[in-house]
Amino acid sequence: MSETHLTDRKFSDFDLPECVQQGIAAAGFEYCTPIQAEALAPALQGLDVAGQAQTGTGKTAAFLIATLNRLITHAPSERRKPNQPRALILAPTRELAIQIHRDALKLNESCGFRLGLVYGGVDYDKQRKQLQDGTDILIGTPGRLIDYLKQRIFDLRETDVVVLDEADRMFDLGFIKDLRFLLRRCANPEKRLSMLFSATLSYRVMELAYEHMNNPVKVEIKTEQVTADKVEQTVFYPANDEKIPLLIGLMQKLQPARSIVFMNTKHAAEKVTAWLRGNGFKAIVLSGDVPQKKRQRLLGEFGEGKYNVLVATDVAARGLHIPDVTHVFNFDLPQMAEDYVHRIGRTARAGQSGTALSFACEDTSFYLPEIEEYIEQKIPMGHADEYMPEDLKPPAKIERHRPAGGRPRQHGSGKPRSMHGKGGGRGRGRSSGGSKSGGGQRRRSAVAGSGGQSS
Repeated sequence: MSETHLTDRKFSDFDLPECVQQGIAAAGFEYCTPIQAEALAPALQGLDVAGQAQTGTGKTAAFLIATLNRLITHAPSERRKPNQPRALILAPTRELAIQIHRDALKLNESCGFRLGLVYGGVDYDKQRKQLQDGTDILIGTPGRLIDYLKQRIFDLRETDVVVLDEADRMFDLGFIKDLRFLLRRCANPEKRLSMLFSATLSYRVMELAYEHMNNPVKVEIKTEQVTADKVEQTVFYPANDEKIPLLIGLMQKLQPARSIVFMNTKHAAEKVTAWLRGNGFKAIVLSGDVPQKKRQRLLGEFGEGKYNVLVATDVAARGLHIPDVTHVFNFDLPQMAEDYVHRIGRTARAGQSGTALSFACEDTSFYLPEIEEYIEQKIPMGHADEYMPEDLKPPAKIERHRPAGGRPRQHGSGKPRSMHGKGGGRGRGRSSGGSKSGGGQRRRSAVAGSGGQSS
């Protein structure tokens, strides 16, 4: 791993309890990243922190270390009950909550605090019992936590630490009312340590910070570019019916060890997965309607190398730390410029380098100007002709997930056609079709109607 993303400051330079230092060593950390160095200093002094940093820069370790230090150096109240957690860490998505819990297990190894993990979709009674038995550090998503809170399974009046991770995503997913509901039931801001982390410290995020925090120290880690510095970006301009051949051709020639292909719809994701499997790639599909247990299993198998291609909708764009992802493919350009940054942030993590290849096709090319304006750079153009495969095999048949009671269907037959309907001529300049009459209106309505994953 490259160390150019690290500062000269060591974790051992901070006055941390011995068990926390042991957890840091067990996690393999020695030098701080910029956000860790800048955020830990005030947090260890008991000052609230509102931090901004790129994805994959170590925010999770920063707030977990500060949380452990606070719980060790401040004795709990004598009136605290077992079902009153001392720390609450809120995440917008299940995957991010699971990742935070996984990181906390390692750092907490020598400290011995009881960790709790609560999110929707699985283990309702098991999670309920966990809360009744008692936790010290509670990690979860807002929806399921509010469910248990209203049943008085636990309460938040003895919280010494409150952490909001990916605060901007809380707004995007419509969780802000749930978030305020939980924060108002925690200990007063003056009596606790509060930390907020976000990709952007926008006006609405800082308004939340000043409302529910105690005069937070603002920590902003900026780079010259909005996107990860070590991501090599390229954009291709294929016609709709050229996208599948181009993707397979790029895969065949580049041979990525581990890659993620991002789609805008689950139907397109299933279709592309079938074509990849038919052409010899070990691909799996991940979309919002995949059951939680299966989703965790698939992500685990992808991380272990059983599969080397993850085809996903934006459910996987945030909160996932999958090591050694070498390539990200934007089969569809995202409707929101911010989502482009989060997608390509799945590679080039923790100082490593990576490659992001995007398709500006007839249906999504009109998103490109906004993306380039947001990242403040022009994305270099690639030449699709260099990667078109000579022999394209037919798609494999895969079982498409259906809700309970529904009939599973086989997916993946026929010739490569448009992912978004009919059409798709083979002319090279056709990508400009996204700017046809009505394109702007489609774009506005698509953005306005975009949604997120429930908790």
